[in-house]
Amino acid sequence: MQPTDLPDTCKPRPPHPEPDDRRIDSDTLLGSEGRVVIEHDGQQYLLRQTQAGKLILTK
Repeated sequence: MQPTDLPDTCKPRPPHPEPDDRRIDSDTLLGSEGRVVIEHDGQQYLLRQTQAGKLILTK
């Protein structure tokens, strides 16, 4: 099966944001601590901002 044969719900999403994607400001998401724990599928991930202002997601 070629990727073009997949139903629309199974096709990979484009790597770039689309105009109708939900948006949240990183300051709001990370809070004053500059980090937030995200729970996904029973796992915990840490999203944090580095001193250089980059975002890092770790398991």
